[in-house]
Amino acid sequence: MTDLDFDFLRTYLKQRSGLALTAEKRYLVESRLGPVCRRFGIASLRDLVGALKVSRDTGIERAVVEAMTTNETFFFRDRAPFDLFRDVLLPQVIARRASQRRLRIWCAASSTGQEPYSLAMLLQEAGSRLAGWHVDIVATDLSTEVIEKAKLGLYSHFEVQRGLPVQMLLKHFTQVGEQWHIAPSIRQMVDYRQLNLLNGFESLGQFDIIYCRNVLIYFDAPTKADVLARLAASLSHDGAILLGAAETVIGLTDKLAPNPEHRGLYGHPPEAGRSAAPRPLRVAALR
Repeated sequence: MTDLDFDFLRTYLKQRSGLALTAEKRYLVESRLGPVCRRFGIASLRDLVGALKVSRDTGIERAVVEAMTTNETFFFRDRAPFDLFRDVLLPQVIARRASQRRLRIWCAASSTGQEPYSLAMLLQEAGSRLAGWHVDIVATDLSTEVIEKAKLGLYSHFEVQRGLPVQMLLKHFTQVGEQWHIAPSIRQMVDYRQLNLLNGFESLGQFDIIYCRNVLIYFDAPTKADVLARLAASLSHDGAILLGAAETVIGLTDKLAPNPEHRGLYGHPPEAGRSAAPRPLRVAALR
């Protein structure tokens, strides 16, 4: 792969997925796009670049973008954001939305479904506290391949052993051969949709809680700022956004502000002349 080919692919991927590749990631492009060439019978990466320049084969275009997308995830990843949901955010929403009895959650960059299913299990564990409520969990990802896997809710031994408490495995999953199938009642709680965060997502509506974790780290600063501003517009006035441990809004947007008590938690800043929204309760001791 020549320097010109690599520069083309860097620009191509940034325009279509927001992925900002440094020169040190050249090996990653070669290793991940080699299988794409073999899949479509393309002789070399140079020929793949040529095909992308002259052809509008959506199959090849999608395969190139999805091959470069990182889909690392597991159940209850990093644990703290889920303890925060269970112990702070959910009780807060139940109190604030008591009259409407409606809760909307968005998991952006949901990958193969472990994050939204983790939240769905916690919601089901809430039991009678949500009786009569209308709860929406919308989960989106750029990759159609991982969306289809998420919809199936079928996971390997390795996948269910990463972060999933054994009692939840036994309660919410059924073993099917060497795999584990999540219960239909959990699967039905999540609405999966293909979505590119670089494009408009106003049609999704407003959300009380947004999880957008470990995806902004792949974007450059202007792209991060743009996505964060649009996420803020999709958040209810007293809602909460959770980002990954290595992500922040500081220096990128004034539409969101960090919560002083909980790392990774953000919301709308208090407006001039308007009192601040109630501060979250303190998180109970992590289990």
